Amino acid sequence: MKPEANAILNTDCCIVGGGPAGLMLGYLLVRAGLRVVVIEKHADFLRDFRGDTIHPSTLEIMHQLGLVEELLQLPHQRAEKLQAEIAGQEVTMADFSRLPVQYRFIAFMPQWDFLNFLAQQSARFAGFTLLQSTTFDRFIDNQGRVGGIHAITEQGPVEIRSQLVVGADGRNSAVRAAAGLTSQAFGASRDVVWFRLDKQQGDPTWGMGHKGPRQNFIVIDRGEYWQCGYTIPKGEFAALQTAGLEPFKAAIAQVAPFDVARLSQIDDWQQFKLLSIRIDRLDSWMKPGVLCIGDAAHAMSPIGGVGVNLAIQDAVAAANYLTQPLRRGDVTLRDLARVQKRRQFPTVATQFLQIKMSSNKRNPGKKSPMPTLIRRFPFLRFVFGRLIGLGFRMEKPRFSG
Repeated sequence: MKPEANAILNTDCCIVGGGPAGLMLGYLLVRAGLRVVVIEKHADFLRDFRGDTIHPSTLEIMHQLGLVEELLQLPHQRAEKLQAEIAGQEVTMADFSRLPVQYRFIAFMPQWDFLNFLAQQSARFAGFTLLQSTTFDRFIDNQGRVGGIHAITEQGPVEIRSQLVVGADGRNSAVRAAAGLTSQAFGASRDVVWFRLDKQQGDPTWGMGHKGPRQNFIVIDRGEYWQCGYTIPKGEFAALQTAGLEPFKAAIAQVAPFDVARLSQIDDWQQFKLLSIRIDRLDSWMKPGVLCIGDAAHAMSPIGGVGVNLAIQDAVAAANYLTQPLRRGDVTLRDLARVQKRRQFPTVATQFLQIKMSSNKRNPGKKSPMPTLIRRFPFLRFVFGRLIGLGFRMEKPRFSG
């Protein structure tokens, strides 16, 4: 849909951000018979090195919605376990084989395929509108509460009037900023530099995990190529660029399962994508007429790849608590607070673990105790499998129309 300039759209819920949280919430609300407008600032979903892990918790939701079989027809790779090489030892860090769900694996699927799938499913309902190349501008004031947004499209400005605006526009959320919501930030000592390497004949079979003599190299099987992540001390990427491309590639080769010759296909800094790791969360996720979910409410570290799946759980909880108030046309601040109350514990608990796992308390050169612990207590791999695969609190969709 391409609205004319200065058009006025009326809807029950306006969602800013066409990521996993925004599109999942949009699908659940429109499926329940509500009118939904989702705006996305980009023209498509094609973004590289985004969170592409669909965890068992998300697959369970898709199963409950009757969508999982169609979803898994899309190209993907499966990982029943997560492996790591720590201090030269191969360790199974997480095992999903005993999870109490239908699909006991992580599906690695390009996020644009997952988002296109959700958008296509939502478009089957008459009440759904997706506006791409559309940017949030400011809120509409309605007697002291937010009553929608002004947005900028390729055709010009439009006005979207709604009972509720949901900010699902990521860690740099414009909705979050415009609402003036305060947050707490927690230290993250490292950043990740992502890049891809073509597969070659004779490469081993890897799913997802840390590979190399130390734990600061990540490799993920993407089918035709390897997605690689090299972790660096926070804020040092500019200095590494100044030192030169070849020394940087040599440093990568020291910790990667690929030698320097294998990195010859990288000949430009543009082939690297820096992810600045940030862990934070809002003190309050809402104000009258506005709610933030997903990364807009709580930015996560990429550890465990759980951010996308937490965002989707947020969306399910939001749909569960807000469908009836939206149907009544009376969404109160108390209704919005129920969403945060429901999702606060899994957010805090997950961030606590991420902060502990990313801290640099171990002395340089000292071996990690993890391989010994997991070998001594094999049940730990199933504990970690549950924490990564299902999280601290799963949500089940309540409304189906």
